[in-house]
Amino acid sequence: MNEVVVQEQKEVVETVVQGQAAKTTKLSVVELTTIGLMTAILLVMSFTPLGYFHTLGLDISLMMIPVAIGAIVIGPKAGLWLGFIFGATSFYQALTGASAFSAMLMSINPFFTFLVCIPTRMLMGWLTGMIFQGIQKLDRSRTVCYFVGGFSAAFLNTLFFMSMLLLCFWNTDYIQGINQTLGNLNPLLFVGAFVGINGLLEMPASCIVGGIVSKALCKTLHRRRT
Repeated sequence: MNEVVVQEQKEVVETVVQGQAAKTTKLSVVELTTIGLMTAILLVMSFTPLGYFHTLGLDISLMMIPVAIGAIVIGPKAGLWLGFIFGATSFYQALTGASAFSAMLMSINPFFTFLVCIPTRMLMGWLTGMIFQGIQKLDRSRTVCYFVGGFSAAFLNTLFFMSMLLLCFWNTDYIQGINQTLGNLNPLLFVGAFVGINGLLEMPASCIVGGIVSKALCKTLHRRRT
């Protein structure tokens, strides 16, 4: 009798374990599909003005939006990967000369250009996911955290990019020449003047679009999981 009971308990445990494994596998497939979709969107955007709108100075870009969505919906690791894709396309723009500004940086120092383009975007994606997870625990409305995450992606992208740019290229003739046209500003004022319209467009767009899309996508994925 006891052996029968023990056998039944083992079967119940195995059934539960198999069910959990199936859910985990299903979740992993959904996550990979979402990451793959965001990666494809980034690659497509990189060849359109939505990805990089070239100007005489910094390019206006909305590439951080798919990074934000992936970081919010999947997590920091997805943000790290998507940030890498973002950075790689930016570095490609510098290599091919598609971006005049990045190409000039490349001609000055390729390694420093790599640091400006790729690690900064990877850190942005990872931290966006971390910030969202932290705010989500405090956000009773379950809404604000999504828009904070979207805004964080654009803000951190600008912060890290400009910080690395100044660290690596501030004393070069190229950047000092730009600064001279702005009135020989100190580094902090230079960032504000140089970013200019880019920040005014990128941050609200990333906040609104990233917040709306990521919340809707999270709801859809949650329904599938349940």
